[in-house]
Amino acid sequence: MPAASASPAAPAAPTFGDDPALLARVLTPYRPDCRYLLSTSTASDDELALSRGEFAIGESCYIDDTGHFNAVEFNICYNQLTYFLIAKSVQEGLAPEFRRWTMDDFWARQLPGILIAGFTSRFHAPIDPRSFHGEVRFDKILRRTGADGSLVMARTSCRFWDDADGRADGEVRLAFVDPPDGVEPGGSQAADTRTASGLPKTEADA
Repeated sequence: MPAASASPAAPAAPTFGDDPALLARVLTPYRPDCRYLLSTSTASDDELALSRGEFAIGESCYIDDTGHFNAVEFNICYNQLTYFLIAKSVQEGLAPEFRRWTMDDFWARQLPGILIAGFTSRFHAPIDPRSFHGEVRFDKILRRTGADGSLVMARTSCRFWDDADGRADGEVRLAFVDPPDGVEPGGSQAADTRTASGLPKTEADA
């Protein structure tokens, strides 16, 4: 009897390299000395997505040099990488929810329509702010529709680390107010409740 053929390997998660033009547009609302995100890469399992970024804080935009990555900078860097992740998800249709959106929808909502509903951060070891890495991933996205309209909630996790032992991480809940009501391609209006277990890991996961 011939040997059974091996099952085909699962397809690799789609990946997208640095997108300087999109990043520049995403960072336009920030003052030049507060644009800490330098480059990005993005991966998707066709349901959810993550973005990784390279950061550098040459000089703090709000305080004298503390010598380490601090809580305010954590928030700023999270915001910048998350805005990029959302924009890239809309541009490439990386999650069912964002297949409803156009880029004009995102630009109109970037500042007024994407809110932090809950924020937790932990600092395990000091990070050198002059050069470090970050990651933001969607863990779950859920759309709720009621008499007052639709609301999209998202759970995200994030982490930052440097090339030594610096490390910080956190979880952030986002609320998308007044999201577009367009139907995703294929006609499905089902909410995305998938977890991000199929996305690739980074060395910081070890």
